[in-house]
Amino acid sequence: MKNVHILVGGPDSEVPDLMDYHDEQTIWIGVDRGAVRLMELGITPDYAVGDFDSISKAELAYLKKAVKEVLLLKAEKDETDTELALDLAIQLNPTKIRIFGATGGRLDHLLANLWIVLRFNFLTAAEKISLYDRQNSLHYFLPGHHEIQKEADKKYLAFVGLTAVKKLSLYDEKYQLDQVDFPYPISLASNEFIGETASFSFDEGIIAVIQSKD
Repeated sequence: MKNVHILVGGPDSEVPDLMDYHDEQTIWIGVDRGAVRLMELGITPDYAVGDFDSISKAELAYLKKAVKEVLLLKAEKDETDTELALDLAIQLNPTKIRIFGATGGRLDHLLANLWIVLRFNFLTAAEKISLYDRQNSLHYFLPGHHEIQKEADKKYLAFVGLTAVKKLSLYDEKYQLDQVDFPYPISLASNEFIGETASFSFDEGIIAVIQSKD
């Protein structure tokens, strides 16, 4: 099973212990300063991507020596560095893509990262993509019936409609729904698991499911 993990440039305080997600089969992509952070943690990224405007010339020179492939991007472009890193990750055809460092810091970056699956060709790979920080995990879901496993350290469960959503049903959560339509994006926050799994379904739209803790 090949996983691709991406570390972007969010605050260090929001990034979980990456060694918990690291093994020899993992492909790492460092985005801008995220590539330097990986090196500092003892993880040499397979790819470094970005315009690298947040690191020094000495740090960039170090990356060019240590990392097998450095993709130096223009500062002014239509895509964010994270979007281009995700595009690269999808091309590698992994089983899972985990993104770290995508939350905290600038609010515009947070929103861009939350809605990232709606850009370009990313929607077809949406269910491979997840975001992680110290308090939250976020997974994307396309229409259908789904069952999710409770993460041991998480308490809360949220269903975030990134688009209009049709016929959303929450079957066995603390707060349930029966085929409810939402004509606008919405965050259904602070739900909870009753057991070790939770199931839901919807007919149209895209939903991000967040598990979180205080």
